[in-house]
Amino acid sequence: MQLTRIDMNSWIMQIAGQTVLIDPWLLDPLVFYGKPWLYEAYHVHPPAFTPDTLPKIDLILISQGLDDHCHRPTLAKLDRSIPVVASPDAAKVVKQLGYSQVTAITNWEKYIFVDRLQITAIPGAIVGAQTVENGYHLKDISMGESIGETAYYEPHLFRAEVQMEQRIPTVDVAIAPVIAQVFPLLGEVVQGPQQALQLVKTLHPRVFVPTTIGEVTVTGLLPMLTKSYGSVAEFRELLLNSGEPTELLEPQPGETLNINKSTLGVVTSPIAHP
Repeated sequence: MQLTRIDMNSWIMQIAGQTVLIDPWLLDPLVFYGKPWLYEAYHVHPPAFTPDTLPKIDLILISQGLDDHCHRPTLAKLDRSIPVVASPDAAKVVKQLGYSQVTAITNWEKYIFVDRLQITAIPGAIVGAQTVENGYHLKDISMGESIGETAYYEPHLFRAEVQMEQRIPTVDVAIAPVIAQVFPLLGEVVQGPQQALQLVKTLHPRVFVPTTIGEVTVTGLLPMLTKSYGSVAEFRELLLNSGEPTELLEPQPGETLNINKSTLGVVTSPIAHP
């Protein structure tokens, strides 16, 4: 398995012989609900990839319909023939943009892509009164159910109440936040170090990679009212004290992790840009 960090929630994952683009935000700005006065963000440094410099993408995976996961300007610049797997809200957006192969899954539904990659929708962030967005469990089934590489991706919260360990006993790589964000009226909408540690103790990943991290400039009412706590350093200390064997890795933007299941080794290398 290879995992390349773009920035914030955006990743490229190579698993089961497929190249998957996750929650891409490659163009500035990022504006919530089309209202810059509410939230507007720019990358401090140019993203590691643009729509024109991406490698060949086999599948786009989108966790939520919110703009920081389902970024319309970026998706409008990508090839609309690329298959998309998304939460129901995100699926509506990509269909409006003219994508021709869109599959919406939610709440433990499974989708098998080209008979090699199994994607399971994990109940994720609750947006608004009723909308439940997605996390994902990805599994290489090309050589059988029991031996393939696995990955967990959830960019908001680990929901222990859904009894995930009964459905997903372990994962090779977990990609999740470690710096909490607390929104007015909504409470904690992105998890901090303690919840990240609970994820580790439940799923026992070999490797943990923080997400929702990057250098961005934000303006608007929502950032002014949002509070954050926690850090990667705090999570690292909690992880070390827990006795869990999970390895914490922090790839830089554009850097690729090569995670070898057979030897349990991890090698980092810069990705070759076109």
